[in-house]
Amino acid sequence: MNSEESFTIGNRISKITIIINIALSTIKVLAGIIGRSTAMIADGVHSLSDVLSTIAVMLGLKLAKQPADEDHPYGHEKMEPVMAKILASILLITALLIGFNGIKNIINGTNVIPEKIAMYAAILSIIVKEWMYRYTVKGAKKIQSSSLMADAWHHRSDAFSSIGTLIGIIGAIMGYPILDPIASLVICIFITKVAINIYKQAIDQLVDHSADTKTIENIKSKIQKTNGVIKIDELKTRLHANKLYVDVEICVDRCLSVCEAHEIAERVHNTVESIDNRIKHCMVHVNPNI
Repeated sequence: MNSEESFTIGNRISKITIIINIALSTIKVLAGIIGRSTAMIADGVHSLSDVLSTIAVMLGLKLAKQPADEDHPYGHEKMEPVMAKILASILLITALLIGFNGIKNIINGTNVIPEKIAMYAAILSIIVKEWMYRYTVKGAKKIQSSSLMADAWHHRSDAFSSIGTLIGIIGAIMGYPILDPIASLVICIFITKVAINIYKQAIDQLVDHSADTKTIENIKSKIQKTNGVIKIDELKTRLHANKLYVDVEICVDRCLSVCEAHEIAERVHNTVESIDNRIKHCMVHVNPNI
């Protein structure tokens, strides 16, 4: 799938989730205000942050599809993990604000029993956000987009936070009002963990982290089966956003002509690049068998 197709799919998913998030966050904040639930207001703010993160995803996809140029000869794919880092930062800031508000309410003792409208809003949020997660993650896997996958987990974190909100609201209605701000703290911890994981994955894609063990072993196996290859002297892989670069040194018969050795290298090059559509380029160096 080319970058233009990936952008079209990702852009369509992002526009749909933005519209739904704006509507859902409005409902949740209003339900929190009317229903006197700090946890629901916090949950609504979390949904509103999803709008900002999705806009960042759209920008990342647009920048990533730009072709290579003189200043960026390897392309612009790394703009996606850059945007994923921004999303992680938005998530973390959201989590800290939610946690701060929850702690403040516990210390001040401003705990009130919420109305049932807040509970109904939490149930609606769980259903809608889980659907949004599944819808977005399906598209992210299809176009292999790290930023869209990060946005999917943003939706999933919102669904989980709504579960925490629901538990806190029900507990408060049953006579334990402190459970409402405590639910905010639980939401804070969960979102923080998700933010750290997304940030770490984005860093791996920016600092030339190697491919996973299974992928590397698969590449080695295919190279070793290539006609003319005696052995692999060295194999390196590096992530380039959602793409992968492979550098390999192969050993061939020292008596071969330059043309014959080049033909073997070309076979290895084509074989490796056909293994996985994530592999953007394979560089092959030929060593003589000594």
